[in-house]
Amino acid sequence: MNIAKLALKNILHRPLNLLLSLILFGLGIGLMNFLLLLNTQLKDKFDKNLADIDLVIGAKGSPLQMILCNMYHIDSPTGNIAVGEAKAFLNPRHPLVKTAIPLSLGDSYRGFRLVGTTHQLIDLYGGRVMEGTLYTKDLEVTIGRAVADYTGLQLGDQFHSAHGFEDDDDFAHDNVSFVVVGILEGTGSVLDQIILTNTSSVWAVHDHQSDSDSLHHNNSLQVQTNADLLQHTDQDITSLLIQYKSKTNFQALNLPRNINENTDMQAASPAIEINRLYSMIGAGTETIQWLAILIALVSAISIFITLYKSMKDRKYELSLMRVMGSSRGKLFYLILTEGILLALLGFVVGFVLSHVGMEVVSRLLTAEYRYAFTGWKFLQSEWLLLAISIGLGLIAAIIPALQASRTDINKTLQG
Repeated sequence: MNIAKLALKNILHRPLNLLLSLILFGLGIGLMNFLLLLNTQLKDKFDKNLADIDLVIGAKGSPLQMILCNMYHIDSPTGNIAVGEAKAFLNPRHPLVKTAIPLSLGDSYRGFRLVGTTHQLIDLYGGRVMEGTLYTKDLEVTIGRAVADYTGLQLGDQFHSAHGFEDDDDFAHDNVSFVVVGILEGTGSVLDQIILTNTSSVWAVHDHQSDSDSLHHNNSLQVQTNADLLQHTDQDITSLLIQYKSKTNFQALNLPRNINENTDMQAASPAIEINRLYSMIGAGTETIQWLAILIALVSAISIFITLYKSMKDRKYELSLMRVMGSSRGKLFYLILTEGILLALLGFVVGFVLSHVGMEVVSRLLTAEYRYAFTGWKFLQSEWLLLAISIGLGLIAAIIPALQASRTDINKTLQG
């Protein structure tokens, strides 16, 4: 019988000790791996949706709330701003602004936000039409891939939007119905979970004197470009997504402060606010991470105690192995192998627990925020966790292995 098979047999011979080691080691490694999976996917979602946007301009309130609402669509608007107030940034000749994309928010359908905007937003995230076309008229919508998959909406389908995120008939705008004219390819970005239409359509659903038939034939209100938007300075929008012509321009760097101090609007940098969010999240995850490390270390101590105590019960077995020709080195490697196997089995338990746990959490996150998370994403860093697990098993088994290799055959058998 080779060393690995003998080591596995010895481990299985002590099921209670094995269970304790697996539970502790699995929890420690599982927690660490779960945090890696969650943080990696959260960071990927946040970073991917930054989309080189330098500034968000909107109503005064919480800067982070404004970023989460207008870029990630997981919070409520801080309010609206007048087109007339923001018209300077919509001017294509603005010396600092390369791109200004207006957003008009407020309604949703089955939890997916309706966004009044221009086709520039689709270009910003590299979106492409998979079926149908982009919206060109009032009350036409082009929907993201996740919206189509979740709601079952198809080309030609009509629906009523509801105020806010409430999926309730009491909040529905029954006077106006939208028609699906296009479905976008999946991008893995926020584009997948929003319903896109022109800005005038969002204005229309809140005008209770309007109806679908009259709006479909109304060409005077339609807003498809920033130039069209500037013809309606008395109307409101929710925000502007801004890209600078130059990120190193000193005036551009001072633009947010000038807006915040000299206007009734608010400007916030997405990169700065998301870093603040990382810091807030990081405090909690760091605490859990240290708890996971502590559990892993305790489990390593448990492996050490298990192997060390077993030396007393197995001294006759080890002595007989020596009599039958086993060298000191073979006994050393036997105990070392047992420690490694215990750690490997614990890693497997933790690996499975972390991925299953992430899959459960991902479904909750997807249901709540409509972002696609998964427990079946595998990271390169998991190889590092495997190496750490083996290392802990080795460290825990070193002293018991040395003790086994130094077994005094004569003293043991005579006793």
